[in-house]
Amino acid sequence: MTTAKSGPPAYASGAWPTPLLGDTIGDNFDRAVGSFGDRDALVDMAAGKRWTYQELAAEVDAAALGMLDLGLRKGDRVGIWAPNCAEWVIVQYATAKIGVILVNINPAYRSHELQYVLQQAGIRAIVAAPRFKTSDYAAMIAEVRGSCPQLEHVLLLGSPEWSALLETGRAGEPEVLSAAQRELSTDDPINIQYTSGTTGFPKGATLSHHNILNNGYFVGEICGYTEQDRVCIPVPFYHCFGMVMGNLACTSHGAAMVIPAPSFEPKATLTAVQAERCTSLYGVPTMFIAELAEPDFESYDLSSLRTGIMAGSPCPVEVMKQVIERMGMSEVTICYGMTETSPVSTQTRADDTIDQRTATVGRVGPHLEIKIVDPATGLTVPRGEPGEVCTRGYSVMLGYWEQPEKTAEAIDKARWMHTGDIGTMDDDGYIAITGRIKDMVIRGGENIYPREIEEFLYTHPDILDAQVIGVPDAKYGEELMAWIRMREGATPLDTAAVREFCAGKLAHFKIPRYVHVVEEFPMTVTGKVRKVEMRERSIELIQQD
Repeated sequence: MTTAKSGPPAYASGAWPTPLLGDTIGDNFDRAVGSFGDRDALVDMAAGKRWTYQELAAEVDAAALGMLDLGLRKGDRVGIWAPNCAEWVIVQYATAKIGVILVNINPAYRSHELQYVLQQAGIRAIVAAPRFKTSDYAAMIAEVRGSCPQLEHVLLLGSPEWSALLETGRAGEPEVLSAAQRELSTDDPINIQYTSGTTGFPKGATLSHHNILNNGYFVGEICGYTEQDRVCIPVPFYHCFGMVMGNLACTSHGAAMVIPAPSFEPKATLTAVQAERCTSLYGVPTMFIAELAEPDFESYDLSSLRTGIMAGSPCPVEVMKQVIERMGMSEVTICYGMTETSPVSTQTRADDTIDQRTATVGRVGPHLEIKIVDPATGLTVPRGEPGEVCTRGYSVMLGYWEQPEKTAEAIDKARWMHTGDIGTMDDDGYIAITGRIKDMVIRGGENIYPREIEEFLYTHPDILDAQVIGVPDAKYGEELMAWIRMREGATPLDTAAVREFCAGKLAHFKIPRYVHVVEEFPMTVTGKVRKVEMRERSIELIQQD
């Protein structure tokens, strides 16, 4: 392999004793039903219902046959627009069984975004919650339906239409479903997930059975899942974290999926872990921070927890340590990846050192490749040097739905997915993510990665959470601004106090010039901080001063 400089290249491949799965999702699910039929498959805490694998299979098959009766066929697109609920899971597996491509629609979307996705993906049917929180889904669908002539069927959960679909399916012939399943290939597209771009409309990452089934399976393998595991999934199903790392990791191992609430609530999550004796818990760092900050946190019995996954955004070292010590998740792993890679590319292992499990995002996943390249030349850099993280292997998406030019920008001719993340690879193959290419701040010619400063600010005893961004500056081009959330009862810190805390510990050019104390950060539905919005607000704040 050609490298930009001398020294071992920042490249690693994931050798693994277990081969890739060659199943479709439906066939793999049927195998789990055959092996674990009487075990819990799904628990919906809000609905107060639970299903064994056999019971869940009956619902999945009914929904699949009902969709076939509507005339939906392999390659057609069906949208799902709902918070986490049992029906979401049923639709996920039902569409997979008949080769219908499931299009995940962000629960936070409004009518303009909904219309774009319905049109861009050519959605023939949509399954939706009538409403959730402040979103009237039924009204928004009605508003845009006239401009989406290809949308033939609207199935609102709990409506007569949804009930009729299931009743029709229950009366259907199992052989009809079996025949549909036999027509499917593992390389068929089965899922479209729209990635939220910072500019323009989102792009539809198109994923195959092979992509997401294997990714869920191997994430579960590294977590050590068996049919004895019960996984609490407070992360959204509409994102890979929920439907792949959660649902597919569970069903490929015969484990139970536990839905604590329709959307994330710290108390509901802790209650679900306690009530269902969950062995694994998922979340983005902000979710774990919220759970640990619950005033009655110590009253919950979390002794059943063994493992779990923290992912979605950089994981603060201090938070990771508390998750291990206070939540008992001794085998918790960090995962890193992106929707376009199904999503996980690297993962820490249960037997890694504390330093490896807190300061890195782990090693390359099974049957995958990782390299770090110089963004300017595309050449692989030596280990220890920063560059853009690239992934290749079974997990790389088929492409962006009907956007070949955008696909070519992200996936090069050698099938490497370019992530846009800046990272390093150490001598043992562990990856540390230091920021986004677009998040890098250039102050007076110095390249600054906000993650390093955020990690340092977390060590302040009064700071609960911190985010650092670059803001325009006439003298240096860019200056640093820190947004911080204070621990409950702590006196808010001003700029002088933060700068004093950093003095002598960070290089002078890494010390934030501005500090803004907030109650909450602007967030996406998946719990990622919206730094674009923070920059816009920060510029306004600076101009007001």
